[in-house]
Amino acid sequence: MITSQYVPIRLGVIADDFTGATDIAGFLVQNGVSTVQLSGIPDAPVTVDAQAIVISLKIRSCPAAQAVDTALQAHEWLRKAGCNRFYFKYCSTFDSTAAGNIGPVTDALLDACQQPLAIICPSLPVNGRTVYQGHLFVFDQLLSESGMRHHPVTPMTDSHLGRVMEAQARGQAGLVSYDVIRHGSAVIAERLQELTEQGKRYAVMDTLQEQHLLDIAAAVIDQPLVTGGSGLAIGLARLMATEDTAQNHAAEAEGRPAPGPSLILSGSCSEMTNRQVNHYLPLAAHRMIDIQRCLEDGPAYLLELQQWSSEQALQAYQQGQPAPLLYATATPDQVSATQQAYGAERASQAIEALFGQLAAGVYQQGVRNFIIAGGETSSSVTQALAVNAFHIGPQIAPGVPWVRATDRLLSMALKSGNFGSESFFSRAQEFLQ
Repeated sequence: MITSQYVPIRLGVIADDFTGATDIAGFLVQNGVSTVQLSGIPDAPVTVDAQAIVISLKIRSCPAAQAVDTALQAHEWLRKAGCNRFYFKYCSTFDSTAAGNIGPVTDALLDACQQPLAIICPSLPVNGRTVYQGHLFVFDQLLSESGMRHHPVTPMTDSHLGRVMEAQARGQAGLVSYDVIRHGSAVIAERLQELTEQGKRYAVMDTLQEQHLLDIAAAVIDQPLVTGGSGLAIGLARLMATEDTAQNHAAEAEGRPAPGPSLILSGSCSEMTNRQVNHYLPLAAHRMIDIQRCLEDGPAYLLELQQWSSEQALQAYQQGQPAPLLYATATPDQVSATQQAYGAERASQAIEALFGQLAAGVYQQGVRNFIIAGGETSSSVTQALAVNAFHIGPQIAPGVPWVRATDRLLSMALKSGNFGSESFFSRAQEFLQ
């Protein structure tokens, strides 16, 4: 069973992908809540000294029925572990399709928690994700006009969160508008009660600044289930946090990476990751994944890349140089051409499998730190390295902390595609000094 030496565990987070899990875990720790992240649903007893447990799943783009079943298993595990509050964490750009999976999972968790209405709150203002009149913005662009409209798996072509939810879920959505949000938590709570009495099942929350997140959190702190991006966790964490700052700093220190050979793996094809890769290419050794060789010459190509990566990582560490980069990051036109030539699913699965196998191989050869861009890539690498639990360390950028395996010398920075500045890969390595 799970025990706590600090305070009773109160919050159980169900995250729909690996980078999203570290995203919210980082905000919880930064705002004073001791947190441990688990890689998948444990199949054996786990002892955790923490106020919050984050379970990272891979349910963002799998079939909806599978996502629902996995999320319910995670909820039941967390409930048995003593959690009495639950948080379904999805991406701040609401990554989903017409079939799900945000809507179906939210419905299932509402039923499990016997709760009539869930808030929908993906906003993360510090990273430019805001909601106004129910429309999700990425900085000054509507979601449907941002780079997310070209996402190869979950293209977001509608910015209206109410419509998106109603298309994939089984209830009606209402809006808690800015005119309500700006009056604070008590008025927000009244509006949520109104929507519940009207029979609404989802409440889309307008959010333009961090103070709005704090007020929303205060209005829903006693609800068994909330759903959102990582931003709402800032407010919840501040309401949950202990006053023991030494304890909170110690929790973050446990996740700090140690100096050692490092490798960057980039599978994301987001606009920001493309910029980050292009910024980093002149600074360090790099190779782009050859999809044709990946598909047609798998074992030999994998061995070649492993040898190159481990040699370059060790040499860079010994000489104090930036870590080498392997990347499958490409522009929308390049992604489209690859999908047409090889099939979208076949190409994606081959690349992610290659990254996972490569990471496992170079770890055996001494690489101890991995900087990874992309949710699917992060998931594949984490699973291949058989990491069961992480300590959460310092944040490299908002929503992207370093994490460290609880059972060995292995650290990872798991970056969602659009997070971080152009210099993110270099910035991450500053923590290895």
